[in-house]
Amino acid sequence: MAIISWILNHLYMIPAIIFAIGLLVFIHELGHFLLAKLVGIRVERFSLGYPPRLFGKKIGETDYCISLVPLGGYVKLSGMIDESMDEASIKGEPYEFMSKPIYQRFLVILAGPIMNLLFPVLLFALFAYLVGLKSIVDKPIVGEVVAEMPAAQAGIKAGDHILRINGNELKTWQDIVENIRNTPENQSIEIVWRSGDQEFSKIITPQYDVQQKSAKIGIGYTTTTEQYGFIGAVQHGFISTYIYTKLTLEALGQVITGERNLKESVAGPVRIFTEIGKSAKEGWQTYLGLIALISLNLGIFNLLPIPVLDGGHLLYLLIEAVIRRPIPTKTKLIIQQIGMAFLLILIVLVTYNDVIYSIFYSN
Repeated sequence: MAIISWILNHLYMIPAIIFAIGLLVFIHELGHFLLAKLVGIRVERFSLGYPPRLFGKKIGETDYCISLVPLGGYVKLSGMIDESMDEASIKGEPYEFMSKPIYQRFLVILAGPIMNLLFPVLLFALFAYLVGLKSIVDKPIVGEVVAEMPAAQAGIKAGDHILRINGNELKTWQDIVENIRNTPENQSIEIVWRSGDQEFSKIITPQYDVQQKSAKIGIGYTTTTEQYGFIGAVQHGFISTYIYTKLTLEALGQVITGERNLKESVAGPVRIFTEIGKSAKEGWQTYLGLIALISLNLGIFNLLPIPVLDGGHLLYLLIEAVIRRPIPTKTKLIIQQIGMAFLLILIVLVTYNDVIYSIFYSN
């Protein structure tokens, strides 16, 4: 019953999820497509979704189509041995994938993840240029007040200036955080604040979060919006993408070394789809911001040297460049099967973890 209830409560997320996945797949496959065209490889099909094919149009040598299963997509390159390991498709034509030099094949495979890594640059830059970016005003001034929380019950309102907590003078927002956060459970504090021309003082008891081991009274900081010119916006796009990439790689390294729990650190399809749906409900900026972060993680994940991923294909090409001959198809088949089994096991594990988390622990 819990599973059925969860599904019914999240049906509104489906359009947002399908659009987000379709957009990310399109960006990824567009990278493969453009580089293939650039080096003269024939693209037989550009599909959003997995077969069976629903509808589309053939333009020139390429069938552009929409397929039934919406959670993925692919480009079919002439003469490329994909997961099907069908060698019959190789005829030695000059426009085939296997007829091209290793460096060109390497660039075609690399282009998909690179597009996913560059897409956040575009989104972050657009936010900065078109909307501007919010930043925290580091002053002890209340930006928002959460209803039913201690601050609201005490009469504190947005725009009020917090002067002192337990006699400690406050100069920055961080001063407020430090004076409240470490308050022991069930212990009261004295807050003095100014609202307009009047000064108020009350003894209140913060709400204690047992999981985070911190206290809070239900107030948020004030923000200001900074507008960016074109050059500044582009710089912001690259800087933000670099920062998030660094954080993602650091987290991945901690998972590999065991410093971080895999179960808590890796989100599977269910949790990702749930977060996409929630972000769409919160507004288009939150929605596209999450898509940018997922695109970044998708690009990094696809570069991992795991068979069936782009990183696995890149590893094959590097080995071929070193040994100066193609890896035998049978060897590739065995490696692909092991890689596929590994991914399926990982997907099952993270999906199970996601379902448990989404149903029983998320709001």
